[in-house]
Amino acid sequence: MAAATDHGGVSTEHDNAYDVLIIGGGAAGLSAAQMLGRSRRSVAVIDSGQPRNAPAQGVHGFLSRDGASPAELLRIGRAEAEHYGALTVRGEAVAAAGNVADGFAVTLRDGGVIRGRRLLITTGLVDELPEIAGLRERWGKDVLHCPFCHGWEVQDQAIGILGKGPWSVHQALLFRQWSSNITLFLNELVQPADDELEQLAARGIKVVGGAVESLRIEQDRLRGVALAGGPEIAVDAVVVGPQVQARLDAFAGLALSSVPHPMGVGDYLETDADGATAVPGVWAAGNVTDMRAQVLASAAAGAWTAVVINNHLMAEELAADVASYRESLSVAP
Repeated sequence: MAAATDHGGVSTEHDNAYDVLIIGGGAAGLSAAQMLGRSRRSVAVIDSGQPRNAPAQGVHGFLSRDGASPAELLRIGRAEAEHYGALTVRGEAVAAAGNVADGFAVTLRDGGVIRGRRLLITTGLVDELPEIAGLRERWGKDVLHCPFCHGWEVQDQAIGILGKGPWSVHQALLFRQWSSNITLFLNELVQPADDELEQLAARGIKVVGGAVESLRIEQDRLRGVALAGGPEIAVDAVVVGPQVQARLDAFAGLALSSVPHPMGVGDYLETDADGATAVPGVWAAGNVTDMRAQVLASAAAGAWTAVVINNHLMAEELAADVASYRESLSVAP
């Protein structure tokens, strides 16, 4: 069984490449590591220890683990991956180079290098929130974005939808399923069409104009939304759709970069249905390529991509063995 380690416990340069290097130790990465370990592949997971969902109190919609804290879910995942021989390395990947023929090398911030025959990117996303006082402080607590992740926890409470663009009207209508007390703050960024205003009115959703200046927080709880030069509206929770950015800075050397998402909510890494990127030998799974995926979906994507990578390696090994076999026949006495 391999043990988790800080990079200080790993040799600076690995003489023997791993079958697969996984960059990112969240649900997708650890699920892939477990599957590859069960396939008797050598695996190293490099993780910076900065999971996207760290502020959240619990993970929801994950069958058998509903309500587990993000830290606890990852602890369980690491233990399972390590049980099957995966090595987890605490470190930040800063550069990657190589190709499918010669393998890939990932450089860590401390200068260490780890090599692998194939590369799986599961680095996730970074949430970029509007510059409104109190918003970042309450993110993952009573400032939310996904009703399916956290709507149950704020059901029947006073919920404010912070306007950022056309998508905010949909958010208001969606959260109405969890509470009858919904306020859409236009925030000088949302201009609902006449039919949308009719829909909001029909569902009893209040619409408030003016720019949002700050959130009022007292005794470690959100109490209200303050408008610039205007009143304060009492709310128990605020919903905001962040812009998201794929964590890909380390892979510029592989000519991998993000592209704008069609929904206009940020950038992501394009892959095919099996997680393959435009670079042969490099795959991606989880939020870095599917920003809508919840934790369970990211874990499932990691497992499936691991199967695809294993089959890719198997095909390469089979071709080499067949070539070797044919050569042995040609020189046999």
